[in-house]
Amino acid sequence: MDDPERTPAGDAFAEFAISVLRLAGPLTVAGDALSKPSGQTSARWQVLAAANHGPMSVADAARALGLARQGVQRIADLLAEEGLIGYEDNPVHQRAKLMVLTGQGSRILHDIKQRQAVWADSFGEELGEERLRQASALIAEAIAILKPTARASGET
Repeated sequence: MDDPERTPAGDAFAEFAISVLRLAGPLTVAGDALSKPSGQTSARWQVLAAANHGPMSVADAARALGLARQGVQRIADLLAEEGLIGYEDNPVHQRAKLMVLTGQGSRILHDIKQRQAVWADSFGEELGEERLRQASALIAEAIAILKPTARASGET
């Protein structure tokens, strides 16, 4: 059976989508390398960073990160056991506690951010600010277009 024909624009979008998906792997590996000296992983770093944006529930963090709530809950509970985040009462939802960084969590996140700044500066210089801003805008636009499609199909 032959593959369906696509327009040149459809081919370009398929190539773009595959490239973005392929980028996720190396970014995770780099994130793990940047967070490892602080005893963390990319996933744990993401949850620490979410908690740093102000008190938010695990569900709010999962939505912001585009991850499953259950996975974020598992990581948040581990971070709480280690004293890196705490849970506070949520004035708008009795059962959904709010994650907040502890002092130790804040110090660890700061250390990771310092390593990430050096790394990002290097890649930013190599790839160029304008090109990166254009790519980011294109990705944000694609996400905005795809989100209603994902909701309509039952995805989150």
